[in-house]
Amino acid sequence: MAELSLEKVFIDFLKKVAPGTPLRLVINDLIRSRLGALIVFSSPELEKLIEGGFRVNCRFTPQRLFELCKMDGAIVISSDLKRILHANVLLTPDSTVISHETGTRHKAAERTAKQANTFVIAISERRRKTTLYYQKTKYYLKSSEELLRGITSNLQFLEKQREIFDDLLSKLNILEMSDLVSVSDVCRIIQRAEIILRISETIKRNFTELGKEGNIMNLRHKELLKNVEKIKDDLIRDYSKLSLNKSKKLIINLTFEGLIELETLARLLFEEGPEESVYPKGYRFMSHLSLNEKEISVIASQFSGLNKIIEVSSEDLEPIIKGKSGKVREEINNLREQILSGKIVL
Repeated sequence: MAELSLEKVFIDFLKKVAPGTPLRLVINDLIRSRLGALIVFSSPELEKLIEGGFRVNCRFTPQRLFELCKMDGAIVISSDLKRILHANVLLTPDSTVISHETGTRHKAAERTAKQANTFVIAISERRRKTTLYYQKTKYYLKSSEELLRGITSNLQFLEKQREIFDDLLSKLNILEMSDLVSVSDVCRIIQRAEIILRISETIKRNFTELGKEGNIMNLRHKELLKNVEKIKDDLIRDYSKLSLNKSKKLIINLTFEGLIELETLARLLFEEGPEESVYPKGYRFMSHLSLNEKEISVIASQFSGLNKIIEVSSEDLEPIIKGKSGKVREEINNLREQILSGKIVL
């Protein structure tokens, strides 16, 4: 939970330095001018770690911050980015705080971030790179061009994975209607879904860092992710011998190497070999019907198996879904016909 909270705080910080933001304009101007700088976000603990300089306490503007950064010392700005508080200050963090940096400026930045529990931006005049520090996190700020290249490459990979995912799902639909599903058929889809979700996580930070410049590509990213996690969850509920939560925890803890090993996935989720036959409980099929979660759970429990659900009469459904059993019975017939005719149902 603490790691998730740290990640969220850092992502929110990245939004403040995304292309087009006032702070990013200053960073870009400093790099173009070959100037180094230390910009520190204010925090309660920071006051004990600064010496000298002078108090500014003026409204933040990119122009003012850029001019003040021409001095040798660090600049302190308010955490809400509304005011510039101090200029030309010396950072005096505890020298015993571990730092993996070599340069004086970056050592001070890393130690201050850890000791003052705040964000520090270090801009290197020699390497023309920007490093962000927060607690134990260190992150190099990428240029828009670098981010766009990385995102484009990842999206192309995701598109290919989504094609494979949809194809496997279409085949599974037909196999389910014929009671011919094997453990490997299900594992391949769960495997592909998890790969898509993991790759997606790696580029979310890039979209945040890119800001508004990545909006169009982010729309494509969301399209590629549509329903992937829900389908994966429904498949787990349909086939796994374990609970949904326990199954998901096992998958999350798998390394990438473990994830692509079908035998490992099969034994973990199904306690069966890849070629063993399995039969769906009907959760994924029923998710396409006019049923709520409670109704789906009751039907799955009462009729135990998709093959029985497909054959159930409206009279048997009526006690569970009063008033709409006829409609649902018709939806079951239509959905089955669509699957058998080769239409993809997601």
